[in-house]
Amino acid sequence: MGEHVSVDNFGQLVERVVVKAAESERLQLPVSVMELDEAERRLGFRLHPLLAALYLKVGNGGFGPMDSLLPLTRGLNRDGEEAVVDDYLGRIPTAGAVTWWSWPRGVLPVLDWGCGMFACVDCRGEGGAVLHFDPNVISGQDVSRAWFVEAGSLAEWLETWLAGRGWYQEDVADGGFALPSWPEASVRL
Repeated sequence: MGEHVSVDNFGQLVERVVVKAAESERLQLPVSVMELDEAERRLGFRLHPLLAALYLKVGNGGFGPMDSLLPLTRGLNRDGEEAVVDDYLGRIPTAGAVTWWSWPRGVLPVLDWGCGMFACVDCRGEGGAVLHFDPNVISGQDVSRAWFVEAGSLAEWLETWLAGRGWYQEDVADGGFALPSWPEASVRL
C-alpha cells in the first residue's frame, strides 16, 4: 500500500521495546515491508504507523503484555495461533449480511487476553488508541457495551507495559481497576 512512516518517528520507544522484547522466548522475527504491504492490502487500510513499526522492527508477535502480541498474518504464524489479519477479516460482517453483530472498521485485535477478550488498536485514530473488547459484558444485542479504553494511544499502552503498570498486572488487577468505556463505540459500530 505504499511507503511506510519511518520508524524514526518512534525511534526511542521502538528501541526500548526491542530491548524488552528480546527477553521473550516467544518473540518472532520481524515481518518484511512486502509482508506488511500484503497485510494492509488484504485489510484495505494501513496499520497505525507505530504498530507497523513494531511488526517491522521488533517482531511478528510474541512480545508485549504476557509476551502475547499476535502475529500479523497466518503465513508468519506460530502453531495454530490466531493471526491479526485473518481474525479482523473474520469479524467484519460481509456486505448485505443480516446480523446484529458488528465490529468497528479499522480496529485490529492484536492481543488475546483469553475468555474472548482482546486488546485492539484503532488504526483510524491518530494516536492508535488501544481498545479492550470484552464480549462477556454484552447484554442483549448491544455490542457497543463491550468496548473499553486500555490506553489513549499505542505509545501510552507500550509505555505502561514497559513500566510494568498495566491493568493486567497482578498487583494492579487486585486493586479492582476498571477500564473506562469507549465513547466512540456506538457511532463506530
